[in-house]
Amino acid sequence: MDQTAVAQANAALNIVHEIATLLDTGLDREEVAILIALVENGVNPEALAEVVKELRREAAALRAAEMDSRGL
Repeated sequence: MDQTAVAQANAALNIVHEIATLLDTGLDREEVAILIALVENGVNPEALAEVVKELRREAAALRAAEMDSRGL
């Protein structure tokens, strides 16, 4: 990839990350880049969104269970 293409890719990533921030997705720049790469490689965006939501639900449940086990 030449320098122009790299600069354009970074600019596009910055824009998408800014949109994700404005929409309060909770995704950082690296996570946005990973999701973009997955979509570019053929992953269905709706299915990917469902996976992200499910992972967040599971992470929250694990945190809650950990808090309960600590008596907090």
